[in-house]
Amino acid sequence: MIKRLARCIREYKWAALLSPLCMIGEVAMEVLIPLVMAQLYDYGIVMQNMTVVITKSVQLVLCALLSLSFGVASAVYASKAGTGFARNLRRDMYYNVQNFSFSNIDKFSTASIVTRLTSDVANLQMTFQMMIRMAIRCPMMLVLALISAWQISPELSLTYLKVMPVLAGALILLTPVVFKIFDRSFKLMDRLNNVVQENIHGIRVVKSYVREAKETEKFTDISGEMAANFSKAEKILALNSPIMMGCVNVCMLTISWVGAQMVVASGNNPVMGLTTGELSSMFTYTTQILSGLMMLSMVFVMMTMSRTPLRRCYEILEEQPDLVTDAEVPVTEVPDGSIDFENVSFRYSATAQHRALKEVTLHIPSGATVGILGSTGSSKSTLVQLIPRLYDVSEGVLRVGGLDVRDYDLKTLRDNVAMVLQKNELFSGTIKENLRWGKPDATDEELIHACQLACADEFIQGFPNKYDTYIEQGGTNVSGGQKQRLCIARALLKKPRILILDDSTSAVDTRTDAMIRRAFREEIPNTTKLIIAQRVSSVQDADMIVVLDNGQVSAVGTHDELMKTSAIYQEVFYSQQKGGVE
Repeated sequence: MIKRLARCIREYKWAALLSPLCMIGEVAMEVLIPLVMAQLYDYGIVMQNMTVVITKSVQLVLCALLSLSFGVASAVYASKAGTGFARNLRRDMYYNVQNFSFSNIDKFSTASIVTRLTSDVANLQMTFQMMIRMAIRCPMMLVLALISAWQISPELSLTYLKVMPVLAGALILLTPVVFKIFDRSFKLMDRLNNVVQENIHGIRVVKSYVREAKETEKFTDISGEMAANFSKAEKILALNSPIMMGCVNVCMLTISWVGAQMVVASGNNPVMGLTTGELSSMFTYTTQILSGLMMLSMVFVMMTMSRTPLRRCYEILEEQPDLVTDAEVPVTEVPDGSIDFENVSFRYSATAQHRALKEVTLHIPSGATVGILGSTGSSKSTLVQLIPRLYDVSEGVLRVGGLDVRDYDLKTLRDNVAMVLQKNELFSGTIKENLRWGKPDATDEELIHACQLACADEFIQGFPNKYDTYIEQGGTNVSGGQKQRLCIARALLKKPRILILDDSTSAVDTRTDAMIRRAFREEIPNTTKLIIAQRVSSVQDADMIVVLDNGQVSAVGTHDELMKTSAIYQEVFYSQQKGGVE
């Protein structure tokens, strides 16, 4: 996982390398300062040698300035590398999501993908910046400070070596426990984001049913559970601090007691043994070594917290899109809008036992208007989604224009198949900008003509800004019927060979529905039109009607034929007539 995510550093690798190098320089200067201080005290102040005092003072100032310069440079480079790494990681994840097929998207919830692209990446950015700074600083501080302390007094340096296993043991014991808690917490964060998105998206329903209190309770429960998990983890991690301070105090007391005896025994003579200046340096090294261990424990905490975001981001990056690939020599032109299903079956995954579609055989001539009826869950939408290869058939052959859909260039196929999905989506922007998704270079005249066919021009002209009216995210400032008609107009701009309306006139009145269908017959007679509908009146005048039942074709024919031969069609028709037709 780490190797894969490391590839996201890319053009920021020099910043990622310079940051730890500058950190090494900073640590070296910090470790050198106590040695210079000891020499200043022992050879300058004690021996009253002003030359030594001045020389060592200049050295101290230079060491401090160099330490400051290296520290600032390290922070700048780490910030640049961290933000660049996060940008590349987020971009790689987003690009991979864009390549996901419908089956890939089904594996991840919307809230989970959003959390991974935001919170998880932010956590990894913070961890990465700490890794290229603190993860270098801590071991370097330990090594250099221990070497310097050993040069002063090997006997006193053993104190550090006796304390370090205690801190290491505490980290080893605490880390696995904390990791499990953080893993649960990040899963709860997904649920929390899902609740927030669901509530905001459906705020009108929430208010109309007066469910604000219930939604608040739901949010509070998940938020409280997440807070309890993070609190529990922090309490466990907080044990690091008292253990650390206990070790610091033990070291200080030991060095004070033993060091003072050594200074007295040597008569504060540098040649005979330990001096007062060297003892003060040992105190400084004690702080540096044990603070280095404390920072190392913080690095372990950050690494523990980042294991779950690391895995979650890796899952997005490594999810292999079920790519709908082109043929070796793809066909770049669709001859006509004829559609042929030949013994087609479909499963949503290779391991699924249930077949959503079962041995469908169907011929639809070019330019025909085809109605598709069926109960909820009869796989009406699944059937039409196979045509532009949003999914690929599991068994059998699906042909468009007499050729297997897998032989076409994917862009060519989808440019010639326009779909108005069951869930209509408009994006934030003007009406013109939304319509031009169908044809980026469409003229204003083409936009108006498409909207007239979809019966959308009449309400657009009523807006103060007409086609420059701004559509809010999700189309919340237009009605359901208006949104459907705008989506139909957007599809018509493609001038497709095949037009699929997946229950996309359910929110318009029957009069407007009839006007749209009449415009289709008169204006685009050569386009094959597939209309999935719940109302019989929407497909009654179609050239052929397909009745689906549990993923199978139950009956095919015109309205009059089905009224004689299909019990399912008769039942639907009479139920909608409310007994008004014998």
